[in-house]
Amino acid sequence: MSIVINGVATELPLDPRVSLLDLLRERVALTGTKKGCNQGACGACTVLADGERIASCLALAVQYDRRRITTVEGLSEGDELHPLQRAFIEHDGFQCGYCTPGQLCSAIGMAAEAKRGVPSHVSGNVEDEQVVLTREEIRERMSGNLCRCGAHNGIIGAIAATYGEGPK
Repeated sequence: MSIVINGVATELPLDPRVSLLDLLRERVALTGTKKGCNQGACGACTVLADGERIASCLALAVQYDRRRITTVEGLSEGDELHPLQRAFIEHDGFQCGYCTPGQLCSAIGMAAEAKRGVPSHVSGNVEDEQVVLTREEIRERMSGNLCRCGAHNGIIGAIAATYGEGPK
């Protein structure tokens, strides 16, 4: 059994109780993904599983056999940052940086959901196939990722500049 992490096949642990978060941090040494609450409530551990955002602290690694996991370390292409990473820098979307990896992965997954037309609680018409990522829509969709140090407005600004209706 193996899992593909940032494009690299990795053997799954024999112990079926190992969380995906612990596999990433302790066994594969990808420490960008953070352990926050360890209860799925803060979003610091968010990664992408086949492009879908998940809380890695709640996922058992064995559940993701033969799946593709992308962590914050896998977002850039060599030395070229992902456009959202650049936007976080330009919009001052981080202060302490602890939530940043989870915010980035969650925002990328959120943008893919919106592109597929998945509505949120604040979406005007759930039958619309096109979701416009207004600041209100982004705030709602990112509400599962907490920022404790006060960079929230910069985070929303960076996401809006990258994926939203605001200036690109």
